[in-house]
Amino acid sequence: MITQLTGRLVEKSPTDVVIDCNGIGYMVHISLHTFSQLSNDENIKLFTHLQVKEDSHNLFGFFTIIERAIFQQLISVSGIGSSTARNMLSSLEPNQIRSAIISEDLATIRSVKGIGLKTAQRVLIELKDKMLNLSDSEEIQVFSNNTIKEEALSALEVLGYSRKQSEKVIDNVIQSSPDSSVEALIKAALNKL
Repeated sequence: MITQLTGRLVEKSPTDVVIDCNGIGYMVHISLHTFSQLSNDENIKLFTHLQVKEDSHNLFGFFTIIERAIFQQLISVSGIGSSTARNMLSSLEPNQIRSAIISEDLATIRSVKGIGLKTAQRVLIELKDKMLNLSDSEEIQVFSNNTIKEEALSALEVLGYSRKQSEKVIDNVIQSSPDSSVEALIKAALNKL
């Protein structure tokens, strides 16, 4: 399973992007929400969902973990395929979809092209509890901390500290001050190592 791609943005359109990862170009289908979040920076990172069918392998890319989680929940509902789920994420923000499902807002779900009454009802019934368990702030915070944590760990390894020992110290520093920058994290870890 390919869960994320980091590489150079080669092509960008409202429906898909091509990312060059070490000389291999991956075509990734995206929603309009993800398209609007992408800058024209050369290097990008997308969280992905790989869909394997009899006749094709399709990669769907998302700017955030929460958007990918919502997509995966949507395609688990009978009657919603990847195209409809992507259309939903193009028509509504991920948090709008989540809020509509939690508050059982049938009209918002039905406002998406391709979603009829029965499918909208099925979405609300099957996904309400699952959406309550999704916490967007926690997911995004975990992602940003992991990036900062990895950078700090790499720096400490270059300085000669063991990864296992450094990881324990960095985890303690992150718990005491979760909004630390990479530099602050490294300084605090060096004081404790």
